[in-house]
Amino acid sequence: MKKILILVVAAIVFSCSKDDNLSLPNTVDPDGSADVVVQDFMWKAMNFWYFWQENVDDLADDRFENTPAGRAAYTSFLDSEDNPAAFFENKLQYIQDRFSFYNEDYRELTNSLAGISKSNGLEFGLVRFQDSQELFGFVRYIVPNSNAATVEIQRGDLFTGVNGQTLTSTNYTNLLFGENDTYTLNMADFNNGNITPNNVEVTLTKEEGLAENPVYLSKSFTIGGENIGYILYNQFTNEYDDDLYSAIKDLKSAGITNLIMDLRYNPGGSVNTTRLLASMIYGTNTSDLFLRKRYNDKLQEQFNDNQLEVYFADKINGETINSLGLTKLYVITTASSASASELLINSLEPYMDVIQIGDVTRGKNEFSTTLVDDRDNSYLYTPSRVNNINSDNQWAIQPLIGRNENADGFYDFTSGLQPDHELKEDYSNLGILGEENEPLLAKAIAIITGATGKRDFTVKYPINIISSSKENSLMSDKMIDDTVYDLAF
Repeated sequence: MKKILILVVAAIVFSCSKDDNLSLPNTVDPDGSADVVVQDFMWKAMNFWYFWQENVDDLADDRFENTPAGRAAYTSFLDSEDNPAAFFENKLQYIQDRFSFYNEDYRELTNSLAGISKSNGLEFGLVRFQDSQELFGFVRYIVPNSNAATVEIQRGDLFTGVNGQTLTSTNYTNLLFGENDTYTLNMADFNNGNITPNNVEVTLTKEEGLAENPVYLSKSFTIGGENIGYILYNQFTNEYDDDLYSAIKDLKSAGITNLIMDLRYNPGGSVNTTRLLASMIYGTNTSDLFLRKRYNDKLQEQFNDNQLEVYFADKINGETINSLGLTKLYVITTASSASASELLINSLEPYMDVIQIGDVTRGKNEFSTTLVDDRDNSYLYTPSRVNNINSDNQWAIQPLIGRNENADGFYDFTSGLQPDHELKEDYSNLGILGEENEPLLAKAIAIITGATGKRDFTVKYPINIISSSKENSLMSDKMIDDTVYDLAF
């Protein structure tokens, strides 16, 4: 069984003292008769950790005084929204924050971030018909050993409805991501530029505890005298770090001199896994800065460089990393490549030539962590402390708590990272993942071998997704700070 290393606090070491000078969460408490325990946790955790704390007036340190009148005002504020979700969104979340979120059960959230979810294993994208509110879906890939792997559906298949209802921009969330565990897709054909229903139905059922190994595919090619490695990697999940390193070691043994990392469907994940992968690719000099963290101002000024700076790694789970030592990296991206995927590109840029192929990325440069109602642990989720979580409050929040800068100090890619060689996926010609003729992989190979003029890469029907199965998962667009460092509280 894999050792579960979940989220930030599994890797953070706290040394507390009575003489600390770090501002702890606000001590104003609500009236004990008010039913606001969740809202109280949310406010105090966000006041302490939230990256945009100073931009939200209601999160100001002096917003509520520790006086009878101040406590009454605080209680009234917390009680202004009966629903904690509405309180989080309407009262605490900064208007420019696209990615912070919450869950009423911390166990569901932490399982999702560990790559375990309730899912049927169908990964798909959704596209809007031109000049219409109607949508169609296209299958990206099938998770092995899932329910979808047992039925007649495959990459490239199209669907236009669910349970007999045409998909639209207003109903797709409920139909595809609602409470129903089982739904039936109404499939469609593509003919001469038209997508039309074909009366074929595929029924899928979501199953508890589906674990997806993010190392979906790893192989090597020898083409045009070049030894090329390829990894299709679908999530930075630290539970599978050993699998990732095994893939890298196999490619090194195969003698590759070029590597293509396919992150087209990778929504992000563990910062530490990103650091490890960067070290496997580039090098293991632990004096090379991988990233520098930037928190909100009141936290930032109290941390020293050792607490803010993260360096390349020379070991993974106690094993010395035998790095590929490359000077170039080829990365395939789409609009679904986000967060830790972008971090890998940005943090390697100061050290090597990163050639990006595909579409502009999502644009997510902030990191988050899981906060729960464990007040003696500064609200940080720690697997060994689950018994210390307030039994009256199982909610968790996943707020953005900082930004990562690369060694050159660059972090500003909220509009996404632009590809060096633009090529969108084409829903009429998706190809088979990992095959040499799959368009995006073929483009990367052509760039490596210098054979770019030998194939027409015209995209007839470019994919401009409005959503996807991954974007509606708890893991979507997440960069989880689980790097090892000490914080003196």
